Amino acid sequence: MAWLHTWVGLWFSWLLFAVFLTGSLAVFSEPITHWMTPEHHAAEALAAQQESAPVDRARRFDLAVDYMRQKHPGAEMWEIWPVNRLHENSLSVYWFNQNGQYAEAELNPATGAEMDDHHDEEGRATMGGTHFVDFHYMLHESRFGLWIVAFATMAMLVALISGVVTHKRIFKDFFTFRAKKGQRSWLDAHNAVAVLTLPFQFMIAYTGIVISSAALMPAPVAAHYGAGMEGTRLYLAEMQGEVKAQRTGLPLAVPKLEPIVAQAEALIGQTARAIVINNPEDSSMRIAVYGWNEDRDTFHNISATTGMAEFLGATGELLRSRPAGGVNGGAPAQARQVMGDLHMAHFGGLALQWLYFICGLAGAAMMATGAVLFMVKRRAKAGGEFGAATARMYRLFEGLNVAALAGLAVACVGYFWANRLLPVALENRVLWELRGFFGIWALMLALAWLCRPRQAWITQLGLLAALCLLLPLMSFMTLGDHVFAQIGRGDWESAGVELTALAFGVLSAWAAIRLWKKPLPAPAQRIPRANPEIAA
Repeated sequence: MAWLHTWVGLWFSWLLFAVFLTGSLAVFSEPITHWMTPEHHAAEALAAQQESAPVDRARRFDLAVDYMRQKHPGAEMWEIWPVNRLHENSLSVYWFNQNGQYAEAELNPATGAEMDDHHDEEGRATMGGTHFVDFHYMLHESRFGLWIVAFATMAMLVALISGVVTHKRIFKDFFTFRAKKGQRSWLDAHNAVAVLTLPFQFMIAYTGIVISSAALMPAPVAAHYGAGMEGTRLYLAEMQGEVKAQRTGLPLAVPKLEPIVAQAEALIGQTARAIVINNPEDSSMRIAVYGWNEDRDTFHNISATTGMAEFLGATGELLRSRPAGGVNGGAPAQARQVMGDLHMAHFGGLALQWLYFICGLAGAAMMATGAVLFMVKRRAKAGGEFGAATARMYRLFEGLNVAALAGLAVACVGYFWANRLLPVALENRVLWELRGFFGIWALMLALAWLCRPRQAWITQLGLLAALCLLLPLMSFMTLGDHVFAQIGRGDWESAGVELTALAFGVLSAWAAIRLWKKPLPAPAQRIPRANPEIAA
């Protein structure tokens, strides 16, 4: 078990550190996106003010239905968001195109005219916090990235279980930390962060695999529902109790939506978020109204599903409804929903998001201390696990440790710097931000192998500290905005990003200074094996 824990943990620790670090940042993907799109702050503040202003929702419904009738009469589904809280107070429509893909359009709430893709071109193009989300679960590689992360997550479960079995004094070790003891200190730190967040680590690894089960085990779905996206959609629809009505071919005009929506809101106790019309303009038409989750709903329900009420379009008869937090489809759908929401922290509000953020960083620290501990132990023993190539393998591990741990953190902060420094009107700006992230990471890898390990650690930790501490200053120089102004106007999302960067900058500077002042360790003395002939 000790051998299994050591080597499984080592080979996957670098990748898992990246998954945990970017996953921790992904918890706050929306605030990060908010910080990275400063040109939209005024529009977002205006939209927040307009949420309480009266909206002629009935007219918006009519405009959206007229648009869909003219532009997409054959679509099997129409979806209307009369007020989109996610980014601005706008009218949004969605539908399934001829390829079965989700399509969308933004409409002018006053005229119903389609807004072009560049109606907000004054803002900088960026992936924002979505970059960390995509890297966290699929490494920005849609074909193989999910499988790579899933395989590493299975290895993590193996390492967790073997680690628990190996550390028979696990609870005693949790309450023990011996500072300035070299290898013993690294082992104590590794044990402490592992035991402290052990339930979280098991939960986050297991749920991460479960929510991707349809992609990781596609054979049963393909056998029963067909291959591809359409088969997956049919499988999920049946599991969630979505009964698809067959078209009759008899035309039926879409009724006025406002009375139906008002009735649904009274049933579910929520404000309408989206209206989904299945089989539009057919006598089999069904109209489902979905609500907005408010803070009280996310505090009380682990499941993040919203309230829903579905009506028969021809008669207005109520077909089914569910309260906020409920699901259709029974126990399987409920289990899948809760697994997903447990993994993505869709409940509990800001306090739970910070708890996930801290536990995620503890998971990253568990991976980091384990990788460093491996090298500290091997450097002390100077063993020969790899024969004549042992020295070269140790040097490889040292470089990977520096680049995967400190280097990735530098790349993450460099991504924020790229957002501020790249020209707003730059063509393919999103791609250039990603190139900046991966380019900086590759540069840190090269630096880790060109410098001695100790010097590489000091350099990259110092660079990380400088980038974090100077981020608010650079943002002020490029935008004229600063933390005190953000707090003054109540923009805690932007202030939170910059204050968190300052905190990480202080920690990184402390680590770099401490490592710089630490005396060099004495070189390990390898004890040669006795020669039987000489001994004789």
